[in-house]
Amino acid sequence: MRRNLQVPRRRQVPKTAEEIVGILASGGEMIAAAESCTAGLAADLIARVPGASRVFWGSFVTYSPDAKVRMLGVSGELLKKEGAVSCGVALAMAEGALNKSGASWAFSITGLAGPAGDNSEVPVGTVWIGIAGKDGGKGIQSEAKMFRFTGSRNEVREAAAKVALGEVLEKIKCTKTSGN
Repeated sequence: MRRNLQVPRRRQVPKTAEEIVGILASGGEMIAAAESCTAGLAADLIARVPGASRVFWGSFVTYSPDAKVRMLGVSGELLKKEGAVSCGVALAMAEGALNKSGASWAFSITGLAGPAGDNSEVPVGTVWIGIAGKDGGKGIQSEAKMFRFTGSRNEVREAAAKVALGEVLEKIKCTKTSGN
């Protein structure tokens, strides 16, 4: 039996993803992702860009705490102390992705998309985005920022993925212009 399937409409490629790919390609650099609540959405946005394979190492989807420990080397103690949705875990995820991949840059997204909470004091819609980069042989430079999004579960996830790429682009541009 043969079925004709309709090809879905092409989803829009965000300009931020195109810029990230362009800048990293011009410098011969690679980027890796570590995603929890977004489960690969940010990686998908990068992969939509033609030529992304030149700069996109790949992605770790670490939805569970155990995956964060096993795949990225996040400390189980850190997870117990701070919780999965925290600055420390976002930093550890980004740094773990950077170290495991060997890429020049890595970013992480960890958050609580809802609709229900996780029995912690973290409000639904809280997302931490971490970015780690190799600083020209000086070591790893990393930072994390917290965001609060509103909307449905999928709206929070999609917003987090897009904002993460915006943060990554800003950090890469800043580093390139400052010479670091």
